[in-house]
Amino acid sequence: MILTAWTMVKRHMRVRPALAVAVAVALLAAAVSPAQPSEAGPGTTTTAIVSLGDSFISGEAGRWQGNSLNMFGTRDGTDRAARCTWGIFCSYDAARVYGSTASNGCHRSDVATIKSAGISVNEKINIACSGAQTKNIWRASQGGQSFKGEAPQADQLLTIAQQKNVKLVVLTILANDVGFADRVVNCASSWVLGLGDCNQAEQAALQSAMPSAQAGLRKAIDEVRAVMAQAGYSPSQWRFVIAGYSSPVPAAANVRYSGSDRWWTGGCPFYDADFTWAKNTATPYIVDSMRSVAAEKGVQFLDVRNALNGHEVCHTSSSLVTSSPNSITHEWVRWVNTGCCQGDAQESVHPNAFGQRAIGKCLTLIYAKTSGNWSCNNTPGQNYNAMTLVSTP
Repeated sequence: MILTAWTMVKRHMRVRPALAVAVAVALLAAAVSPAQPSEAGPGTTTTAIVSLGDSFISGEAGRWQGNSLNMFGTRDGTDRAARCTWGIFCSYDAARVYGSTASNGCHRSDVATIKSAGISVNEKINIACSGAQTKNIWRASQGGQSFKGEAPQADQLLTIAQQKNVKLVVLTILANDVGFADRVVNCASSWVLGLGDCNQAEQAALQSAMPSAQAGLRKAIDEVRAVMAQAGYSPSQWRFVIAGYSSPVPAAANVRYSGSDRWWTGGCPFYDADFTWAKNTATPYIVDSMRSVAAEKGVQFLDVRNALNGHEVCHTSSSLVTSSPNSITHEWVRWVNTGCCQGDAQESVHPNAFGQRAIGKCLTLIYAKTSGNWSCNNTPGQNYNAMTLVSTP
């Protein structure tokens, strides 16, 4: 390469000597010092934050702001995908909220955690996908699997990290590895069919699946770190946060329905024992299992298990929407939906637009905390902006 560079200079002797030397030096520099990944990644001025994981952080159910029994028009303003002319002629297009991922089911909403976070960067990038498991995070070269037509999320992250200056990666994953969605569906089916409460069997299933799920999370953490190192980042050049889950339902003592109206009106068809199990046992068990892995791996943890308190589906402190939605008095969780009339069944029992903005506020708050683990809670009687952090062990 050196000889070639000098040969090129000699072939253009009509170039002034000083310019010839400059050309030769530039060619030699290019030959000896190829561009490093850090020059494009952490060295670029285009800053970004990125979210990875499953439906909880992808933005599933972000289409909705509260729940309404009205199946027509804008559904009392709860359906953000509705467009109506004169309040009569309406169209419903989930892509208005989920963009192109409305078609593949990843359901990345425009108010997902990363999008709602008030963090000052050039880009907020969401590559989480509804239904994802830890194996969909790992790089393909390390056994990761594509999902819904998309490459493993760590491979997607590598491309982003090479092109932009990534300041934060937030990851929420594990619930699908233990089949939590299936556990919820099983409990709802048990109530509808009158089969009795389900919590003991479902808790046993959670515990059986948890060791493998935790191993998957450990590997996911390692994969994210490996990708960022590959893209040229030192540990001090980016932040890594593991965020947990919130209970979608209250304990039985706080459920505002007692009979068949749990299903036909409230969209929360669960037995008392199953309400209390989901709130007080299942969600803490999952979140604590994630937190222990985060501690083991030295990753900052954001605990949002109580972030939706008082706004869970069917909570006594919240209500259905009958005219126009507001985040103070209405639910922050999508009700159980069969998919026949309003949206998709997969949106069931996920934080809605209000809930996602609340958790986005939690992410904003922890971004200001350079260390430590934190629990995020809402303030009763106020909207989703009134979230607060409490330090946790």
